[in-house]
Amino acid sequence: MFRNFIIKHEKKVLRILEILPGFTSWNIILFPYWGIFVIPEVVAYFILGFNIYWFYQSLTIAITSTISHLRIQASMNFDWLGDLKQFPDWEEVHNIVIIPTYKEPQYILERTIDSLVIQTLPKKMITVVVAQENRAPDEDKIIKMNNLEKKYKGVFANFFVALHTLEQGEVVGKASNERSAAIWVKNELVDKRKINIDYLTVTSCDADHKYHPNHFAALTYKFLDNPDRYLLFWQPAVMFYNNIWELPAITRVPNTLMSIWNLSQLPRRDRLINAQNYSLSLKLLHEVDYWDADKIPEDWGVFFKAFYKKGGKVEVEPLYLPLFADAALSSSFLKTLKNQYEQIKRWAWGVSDDPWIIKNYFLTPNVPFLDKTMRLITVIWAHFLWPVNWFLITIGLTLPTLINPAFGRTALGYSVPKASSLILTVALVFLVIMLIFDYIYKPKRPENFPVWRALLTPLEFVLMPVAGFFFSALPGLDAHTRLMLGKYLEYRITEKV
Repeated sequence: MFRNFIIKHEKKVLRILEILPGFTSWNIILFPYWGIFVIPEVVAYFILGFNIYWFYQSLTIAITSTISHLRIQASMNFDWLGDLKQFPDWEEVHNIVIIPTYKEPQYILERTIDSLVIQTLPKKMITVVVAQENRAPDEDKIIKMNNLEKKYKGVFANFFVALHTLEQGEVVGKASNERSAAIWVKNELVDKRKINIDYLTVTSCDADHKYHPNHFAALTYKFLDNPDRYLLFWQPAVMFYNNIWELPAITRVPNTLMSIWNLSQLPRRDRLINAQNYSLSLKLLHEVDYWDADKIPEDWGVFFKAFYKKGGKVEVEPLYLPLFADAALSSSFLKTLKNQYEQIKRWAWGVSDDPWIIKNYFLTPNVPFLDKTMRLITVIWAHFLWPVNWFLITIGLTLPTLINPAFGRTALGYSVPKASSLILTVALVFLVIMLIFDYIYKPKRPENFPVWRALLTPLEFVLMPVAGFFFSALPGLDAHTRLMLGKYLEYRITEKV
């Protein structure tokens, strides 16, 4: 009955689901400020409970990032190619790397492609596809592409440049560009050259990503070693460290935290979903009809397309290797802040996938209830609470008790803030573990970066409350509110300098 209602009123249901994230986040954020007058005891215990939950999250991140670190260290030093050669058909595997680009500088693209050149896997097993937007200036789509083709011709099995012209119904962004390139290369390699699609992998790669030398040897091994290879995505630890030393402290802090967060998520198979840089078989990608060209978010979108299409059997397998990416940076301090904000807002716009995900939760048959429910909980937890966390943790009961000082003078109003403060202070101990991993994975200090500033970088984390507001809570709330009001976001590429 509920399923029939959704089908009959699909547009209205989707619009209601678009309103839901913003409605939820705004109500949770505002709850302490009106609730402190009506149900102050409930507000107090709600804040306390959330702080206990945050302590648990901090502990979990410390544990899982440690597990991930140990596995990554082993994987970085492991002879993946040696083990790979035990498979009789190992040389039949072919890895396609799609690099969407618009106006990225040539040296940024060269840095990414050079990291493919030094792979331990033979280059004859790698095809590079630079997916260039046709709307770019001639300098980008002609001169720069010619330079790249000249430099890398003959280095890989193939080096292709695929021009993407925006068609009716498509939106500007990575998804439409990748889709066009993937369909083109499938036609070229499978349909024309008759390469067996069963042995092809596709990697979605941003233009500023830098691979570990073992990346594609490990990916190829994992692909061959798993009988469920056509139901899997593979996800490395994306770390925003390429230009970490060039950032101002206020943005270095969130990029460090996001890097360690990505590290910590790899062992969480129950909630791991591919993001930013990931791989899957071309067979799976083709069967689910590639990325959606009419959407801005593409990573979680293609996962849930596959998840629902394959009856909930699709999973993400961690690839325990670091992958370095650029953090948002621009030519001035203020432009860098704006660049960082816009990047986070675009990521937070992943919430626009939620209506479709929730709708298909109810409409898609033959998906085990527990599997799809756990995935939906992950989506709601990640997206709905994105703007909420900062307000409940940082402000907590401080401002509400100032608004209602009478409650602040009660035993509960006095003790809960004290208990919350103690819990959050103890949780900061786990920050030390994050700082250790930051030190391990961050590139060495460049010579032009003063030693005294490097020694003081741990003290930059006193900026967490300010950075958390401007580069997490506010852009998240911005994205939620835009979706709620129907003010849909347009794709803006992150500037590369």
